[in-house]
Amino acid sequence: MAEKVKTVGVSKQSGFLYYLGKDGNVWRSKMARAGKGGGNAEKVANAGVSRQSGYLYFIDKDGDVSRAKMARGR
Repeated sequence: MAEKVKTVGVSKQSGFLYYLGKDGNVWRSKMARAGKGGGNAEKVANAGVSRQSGYLYFIDKDGDVSRAKMARGR
């Protein structure tokens, strides 16, 4: 079960990968497709999230930063 950490409201575009960077902000990169390279990361929003160990952080369908507990030691 995921919990919202920060409400950002990023509107996602098709063909981009959205993620929480090491600096705690929301970034996006163009996805690589059949012979075309990806990359060119650009900052989308300032979230200012500090990460905790044992959690997976992601951008949910609402465009907000959420986290889920990692399944370890099964």
